[in-house]
Amino acid sequence: MRRTIRHTTLALAALTLVLAGCGGQSDSGKGGDGTHVSSSPTPTGTRPSSPTTSPTGCTQASTLGAKDSGRSVCLAVGDTVRVTLDGTAERPWKPLSADGSGLEPTNSGIVLQRGDASAAFKAVSTGKTRLTSTRPLCAAQTGRVSCLGIQEWWVTVVVR
Repeated sequence: MRRTIRHTTLALAALTLVLAGCGGQSDSGKGGDGTHVSSSPTPTGTRPSSPTTSPTGCTQASTLGAKDSGRSVCLAVGDTVRVTLDGTAERPWKPLSADGSGLEPTNSGIVLQRGDASAAFKAVSTGKTRLTSTRPLCAAQTGRVSCLGIQEWWVTVVVR
């Protein structure tokens, strides 16, 4: 009986630690619950982007949000794409970065809430660009168990 109590106590202690970690954190829901770690292209977030698919099979979108992570979208030269990633003060998005050719940063407006990331890019020539950002997977709170996971967001933009 004593061994059963010890095993039960250890199991309850482990469960308490897990629930006190990032699994038990409350979030405002911004950026979505379906997160991914590393570069697996699982969609995340809650912001709609209203994509359309052309007859050539290319997805076109003028706005992108957290749920568009892992997608490829196409733009025509002269088009503009706006990216808005809703974060929180505890789980802020890093500023967006662009790696590739075909896009040029343009005025995206003002970020109104701490933790959000916003950017806009104009398609200036044919090319391919990968837009990326990251944020902590778990909210960091003093005195609580936390995790070191990173949520990645990325979209490939092809300018035709």
